[in-house]
Amino acid sequence: MPSKKQEIIRIAREIIHAKGYQATSVSDIMASTNIGKGQFYYYFQSKHALGLAVVEDLVKDWEGQLLDGILNSSDDSVTKLNHMLQWAETSHAEMEIKYGCAMGNLAIEMSAQDEEFRVKIEEFFKHWVDSVAAILTEMIENHQLDESINPKKNAESMVAMIEGGILLMVSQQNIQILQDVFEVIKQQYHLN
Repeated sequence: MPSKKQEIIRIAREIIHAKGYQATSVSDIMASTNIGKGQFYYYFQSKHALGLAVVEDLVKDWEGQLLDGILNSSDDSVTKLNHMLQWAETSHAEMEIKYGCAMGNLAIEMSAQDEEFRVKIEEFFKHWVDSVAAILTEMIENHQLDESINPKKNAESMVAMIEGGILLMVSQQNIQILQDVFEVIKQQYHLN
C-alpha cells in the first residue's frame, strides 16, 4: 500500500497532467487527497517541492517502463523501437481526453520558468535520446540502417517526432494523428 506522501504525489501527477502545473493549486491537491493544509505542508514545503516530486516520480516511472523495460531490454533493436511506439500509443489511446505527454507538457510549461524543473526534465529526455541512439547504432552495425545515419541526430529527431505527434494529437483530440506519425517513423527506420 502506498504511503500518504506517495498517494499525494500520484494524485497531484494526475491533476497537473490534466490542468498544468501553473493552473494547479495547493487547494486542488488538498481537496483531491482529502488532506488539510497542515498535512500538505508536513509532506511538502511548498507547491514547488511537490511539483519537483511529481517530476521525479514521473521520471522514475518512465525510466522503469520505457528505458529499462523496453529500450534497454534484451529484445532485438526493431522490437525495442516498435515496443516504444506501442507503449506511447497505448498510453494515449487509453485516455478519453487527450492531455498529451505528461513530461512533454511540463517541459513546455516549466523549462523556461524554473531551472530545477528544466534540469530534471532535460535529464530524462537525454536518457531517452541516448537509449534510442544506442539502438540506432546497433541497427547500423547490423546493416539494418544506412551507415551514413547519425544515430544521435536521428534519435533526437525520432523523440521530437513522437512528442510532436502527441502535440498534434492533443490539438485535434484524435489518436489517428499519432498513429500516422508512428507509421512514418516505422517506414523511415524499417520497423515494419
